Amino acid sequence: EAMKAVADQQPWFGIEQEYTLLDRDGWPFGWPKGGFPHPQGPYYCGVGACEALGRDIVEAHYKACLYTGVNISGTNAEVMPAQWEYQVGPSVGIDAGDQLWISRYLLLRIAEEFGVQVSFNPKPIPGDWNGAGCHTNFSTLAMREPNGIQAIDEAISKLKLRHKTHIGVYGKGNERRLTGRHETANINQFNAGIANRGASIRIPRQVGEDKCGYLEDRRPASNCDPYAVTDIIVRT
Repeated sequence: EAMKAVADQQPWFGIEQEYTLLDRDGWPFGWPKGGFPHPQGPYYCGVGACEALGRDIVEAHYKACLYTGVNISGTNAEVMPAQWEYQVGPSVGIDAGDQLWISRYLLLRIAEEFGVQVSFNPKPIPGDWNGAGCHTNFSTLAMREPNGIQAIDEAISKLKLRHKTHIGVYGKGNERRLTGRHETANINQFNAGIANRGASIRIPRQVGEDKCGYLEDRRPASNCDPYAVTDIIVRT
């Protein structure tokens, strides 16, 4: 209903799905049994057998999404080893939830072929390891047009007023991830900034320079319901 009501504003979404690959025993795929790999640093967008753990699965999933018509548009190794991300979009309105839901199913199904589990837990390993999110990029026609930064700033003001309500539908266990560390903003505080990975809402650097584009809501957890997230963003 919400999507139909705002169809004339052309709401676009780009969703970044992070996830963690686990062995059958529940320990991250490729990690030493009963131990830990080297600290975070070389893994993000990493290459090499000791940095990129499970790329075969990632690429098989990518091809399956392309084959089935899922609008997948990128993938990368994440900050924690055995953690990955793919991006779906831009998708218009309700299509964003549909596309992400199918892509998750395909991921679970393909990992199964490799004897590997997929976890959407927002903080699968406690301690000094990054959590997993589902950053949601959003824009309306007004935001994408010249000087759309005004519409983006107005949207951020509205999002700030409803911070707690949004957190309520952004995924279970998200308080373990949104600590203010590991590239997150604290769950109890709302802030926005240009090119700031520690913000609730990030305005990408290019958007700041172009004065138009989109905003990135960094609060949703990896296990969020994409229909609920896109719905509340549009309503707010």
